[in-house]
Amino acid sequence: MPKTHIEQHFSGSETVRDVVIGMSDGLTVPFALAAGLAGAVDSNFVVLVAGLAEVVAGSIAMGLGGYLAARTEADHYRAELLREEREVRELPQAETEEVRAVFRQYGLEGAALEQATEAVTRSPQVWVRFMMKEELGLEAPDPRRALRSALTIGGSYVAGGAIPLLPYLLPLSIEQSLLVSAGVTLLALALFGTFKARFTGLPWLKGAWQTVLVGGLAAGAAYGLARLVSGFGH
Repeated sequence: MPKTHIEQHFSGSETVRDVVIGMSDGLTVPFALAAGLAGAVDSNFVVLVAGLAEVVAGSIAMGLGGYLAARTEADHYRAELLREEREVRELPQAETEEVRAVFRQYGLEGAALEQATEAVTRSPQVWVRFMMKEELGLEAPDPRRALRSALTIGGSYVAGGAIPLLPYLLPLSIEQSLLVSAGVTLLALALFGTFKARFTGLPWLKGAWQTVLVGGLAAGAAYGLARLVSGFGH
């Protein structure tokens, strides 16, 4: 008895992309800021307040950026759709030849080519959708995409940014808080890198160490610079 072939494709790529954008910056930027401040001040409260302010500002900025990017994509699609509708209406012969050219790329010739072309050009709506997808490579965007993208990116940034800041709530010295923050954040970066590698095709170990390396270098540079500058002030 032949086996049933079931294809499994991931359908949430846009949402995953937004989570990756928000979480990667959310883990890295507040971590680097907190580490830098920890190298210059002797107060967990100062680090915590500054970190929270950065997370709020960063999540708003990142979310707004995601919203504007999605709106720009929707506006671009709308403009191209109007152009294709106009060309189908005003230049039908040229557009018909473009349909034939698309089908020729798939190996159609002769009667089969003409039948496929006639089937597409019979309906202006089908014709326009065909040209949008096959000629321009554009899919109709989800009208709710902009708001969902903004909320996903902003929320992911907040979730990521909370991780390096939480240790500064504990009754520890600034040095101890920094060490705990570094430990939990690097672990979170490793887990996040593994998750990201799952959807990018990278080996999980490579994805993990790359993400840890970027976050660690950013925090280390911020801490070292803060220590250097604060040393000049004494």
